[in-house]
This record gives sequence, C-alpha cells and structure tokens, in this order.
Amino acid sequence: MGRTDGTGRHGAWGAVAVVLLVGVHLVRGGTEELRAAGPPQPLAAAAPAPATARADATAPAPASGPGSLPASPPARVRVPAVHVDAPVTEVGLDADGWIEAPPPEADRLAGWFTGAVTPGERGTAVVVGHVDTPEGPAVFYDLGAVGRGSRVEVLRRDGRTAVFTVYGVELVPKEGFPAERVYADSGRPELRLITCGGPFTEKGGYEGNVVVSARLTGVR
Repeated sequence: MGRTDGTGRHGAWGAVAVVLLVGVHLVRGGTEELRAAGPPQPLAAAAPAPATARADATAPAPASGPGSLPASPPARVRVPAVHVDAPVTEVGLDADGWIEAPPPEADRLAGWFTGAVTPGERGTAVVVGHVDTPEGPAVFYDLGAVGRGSRVEVLRRDGRTAVFTVYGVELVPKEGFPAERVYADSGRPELRLITCGGPFTEKGGYEGNVVVSARLTGVR
C-alpha cells in the first residue's frame, strides 16, 4: 500500500511512498500451469515514453476532448480487453498511513483510493486490485496484458460512465516506486490501475507493480 503525506485527498502525490498492493503468489492454490507462468507482464514497448510523460504533466487538456466531471465515487470498473468487469469499493489509509487494498477474500473487487480524486475529475484517480489469492487469479490478474489504446470504463454513482483510453502500461519496482511521476497531476482527468507484478519470492512477494495509465476520452 502507498503512504500519503497526510494532507488528504488533494495532497501532494509526490510524497506518496513506494509500495502499493502486497499480492499473494499462487503457491497454495490454482493450477500448476498458473503457478509456473505467473500473471501476464507488460511489454517494455507499452510503457509511456519519457518525453511524452513529461509533456503530459504540463500540457492543457485538448480542446476537442471531454472536460472534467464533478466528483462522484466509482461503482464499477470495466476493462473489456482483459475481461475485467468488477464492482468497486472505497479504500483509504490504515493506521500506519498506507493505502489499504480490498480485503483478500474479495478477490473480484477493485478499490478506489479515497485520498485521490474520483475518476473523471481533474487529477489522477487511483484504482487498485489484487493480482491473485491462494485460490487463484484475482480481479487484476491479466492487467499486464492490457495494451495501448485499450478502453477502461468507470461507471460512477451519478449514472455517468467515464471512458478512459490507455496510453501506457509498465512494470515499476516497489523499491524506489516512482510516485511523483505515476501520480502526477497532468491538468486533465487521468486514471491509474495498479496491481502487483514482476518476479516473486517467498520472502518478499512480488517485487513490482503493474501500472496502467489512461486519460479521459469520453463520457456517456
């Protein structure tokens, strides 16, 4: 889970600490094939280009794109390319100031971090989910297989659906997690989907996080 600077929902994301979502590897459940293969990992070519990422941080939203939406918590997240269609719960901070993950038993549930904006508002919304559980794959198991141009739909409680288009998928280390870059406010509505990924060890769990970066491109 990621630690905030204690400033609340509109605090500086650059102060968020390094770890999000400690996952559980498939050592006690699932098929032998799943244990051997592990979850899909992003291709290096799918990561956002550094120059593009820097430009996005300061560029205004394009005039032809949708404007930002008022606040409304998410109710459901869909990623059709990898067959994700999951209800969303709210997650906050634990007693030590770390972002909570959805309960391990809720393996088909995603979590919206209430310390950030709601999906569709100006700023960077964050939705997290487990990659697996002792029983097998969880809600974001296939997140690493998402490609650029894929669609992410977030159904909000106000009845509107915020539609995002993926522009980057990457594996980042938990040790030295690039919080300032990942959570930067680009001046437009953006979304991050995050789960565990990378090599796994019995002692330390997954060594990285899969981060999907997307921007708002439509409202229904």
